[in-house]
Amino acid sequence: MNLLTAAQLGILDDSGAAILTLTEGLEEADFFATRLTREEVVRHLTAMTQTVANIPAEVREHMPEVNWEGWTMLGWELKGQRRDDRGSVWFGVRSLVPATLLWLRLYRQSRPELFEFFAGADAAGLGNLNNPDNPDSDSPRN
Repeated sequence: MNLLTAAQLGILDDSGAAILTLTEGLEEADFFATRLTREEVVRHLTAMTQTVANIPAEVREHMPEVNWEGWTMLGWELKGQRRDDRGSVWFGVRSLVPATLLWLRLYRQSRPELFEFFAGADAAGLGNLNNPDNPDSDSPRN
């Protein structure tokens, strides 16, 4: 695909992993009792919903098992008056995030081109940026 798509999928993966780390071992009541953790998780959920809102339809079509509609609905709720709706936030934490991360990992194996940052480097005339023989490469020369 392209650099933007790879970056968007990376944001979903990174924010989702952060949410799982922040909520590991927490029950719902404990999660909502910890203001700092809850606010950080909502910040990551918001980043994920905003990212999903900007993923092109053609990319979504390549990944039909991801609950794009659920992410869109959660985004609306986080923007609106339901931001503090415990059910919506907890659904995001315990359902949307783990399922999305699972599908992203499976798609990374079956559709690696969606996740490649430099897939189009040769087509753009940039060559292999990791090639030590390329003067524009970041790789060290021996």
